Amino acid sequence: MTYQETLDWMFGQLPMYQQKGAAAMNAKLDNIIHFCNVLGNPEKKFKSIHVAGTNGKGSSSHMLASILQEAGYTVGLYTSPHLKDFRERIKINGKVVGEEFVVDFIAQHQPFLEYHKLSFFEMTVGMAFSYFAEETVDIAVIEVGLGGRLDSTNIITPEVSLITNIGMDHTQFLGDTLQKIALEKAGIIKPKVPVVISETQTETKMIFNLIAHQLKSDIVFADNNDPMKEYETDLLGDYQQKNIRGAVATIRRLKAFDVPEEAISKGLKNVVDNTGLLGRWQVLQENPLVVCDTAHNKEGLQLVLKQVAKQKFNNLHMVVGFVNDKDVKSVLSLFPKNASYYFVRPNIPRGMDTVKLQELAKEEGVVGDVYKSVEQGFKSALKNANEGDMVYVGGSTFVVAEVV
Repeated sequence: MTYQETLDWMFGQLPMYQQKGAAAMNAKLDNIIHFCNVLGNPEKKFKSIHVAGTNGKGSSSHMLASILQEAGYTVGLYTSPHLKDFRERIKINGKVVGEEFVVDFIAQHQPFLEYHKLSFFEMTVGMAFSYFAEETVDIAVIEVGLGGRLDSTNIITPEVSLITNIGMDHTQFLGDTLQKIALEKAGIIKPKVPVVISETQTETKMIFNLIAHQLKSDIVFADNNDPMKEYETDLLGDYQQKNIRGAVATIRRLKAFDVPEEAISKGLKNVVDNTGLLGRWQVLQENPLVVCDTAHNKEGLQLVLKQVAKQKFNNLHMVVGFVNDKDVKSVLSLFPKNASYYFVRPNIPRGMDTVKLQELAKEEGVVGDVYKSVEQGFKSALKNANEGDMVYVGGSTFVVAEVV
């Protein structure tokens, strides 16, 4: 198969959560354990940092990778979802995995994958672990896909675990309270492996302390830790300060790695250049200001919309779309009322119908027009925006993916 044919097979034949939602879920680790046994247990051949959380885990993972690269290490980075190209999920020192590796890996293991009906995410995790082992990375930063306890990445024993923020997202899988969700995220804590919590939350602190105590794992809450110097980062948005604290606290608990202060500072300043991160308060143009952000749940959007409110502009244009399994009504209540809205549907099966979105938005006092595609809505916003205005694109990772 060609690279594109390989991707078509991966996306089309097997269920994938990002496309289909609940139908793709497989709430156990049996498949990935079996697959990695067949692969020769690559997850045991490199050191790692494991990163979970509702918001901030992607940015934090890229910060960690950038810092370690600046310290001179060969760093694997596994994240999800991708925005433009599948290969964004698997990188070493900011360079995406080669098309040939993807094609050869699937071709070699296709009979196994078909027979055992592995999910898209399971096969991708196996691919990433194999690539990092084959390329003998010094360390890999592994981002959890969904939850933690039963996530396919949760077969590694990391040097440090990092849990960023706990919010009400994926409640149909992880639970309907912050405590239940925190319990799933805490599933990445391993015996005697240090764990860092980026943000102290009253509802979840006791759970993390309890699990860490049971497993004899040192735990630190980064925002309650000793005051640290102020760091700058090229990832825009005030909300990145929480991620910085968590990332730096994680680096400082990483034994057997020499990471000087200069590497921390340079790494945080050069996250985008070092890792190729897209979609986090990404400025697409300056005048009119056009910004996109992948925040897609209540807690994430609260932070991003606060950042929008801090910008200086004459008129605000909001290009927004969602997926069906989000609590869109509560999210829409966060959006500013005095803006022009362009309601769009991301081009995936579970993208929310724009007419339904328009109706829900109207109930929250958010009024706008519907468009057949993200492209049409975005073009209309750009056409209507004058100098001094701002255009924001978001609501879903998949909306952002169509404009970056």
